Amino acid sequence: MQGTMLWFNVDKGFGFIQTEEDERLYVTTTGFLADHQPEMRCKGRAVSFERQVDDGDARAVNVSFLSAAADPRRARLRHARGGRPL
Repeated sequence: MQGTMLWFNVDKGFGFIQTEEDERLYVTTTGFLADHQPEMRCKGRAVSFERQVDDGDARAVNVSFLSAAADPRRARLRHARGGRPL
């Protein structure tokens, strides 16, 4: 399946993914593949994942990002020059 990261709190270790079918799935740090751990801001990033149901609750597992994150330094530099951040 594919979807979009709604938000992820790295400090608390959880967040939500919006699926292409408009379902919100809970995801934890352990739900991400080892080389695709969330870092900093990942809101709006495309992800692929598997939907798993345990005791009636659905969650995302085997989550991986489909594209590289934008360089946050570039956004700060552009903003510092008076432009809008990326």
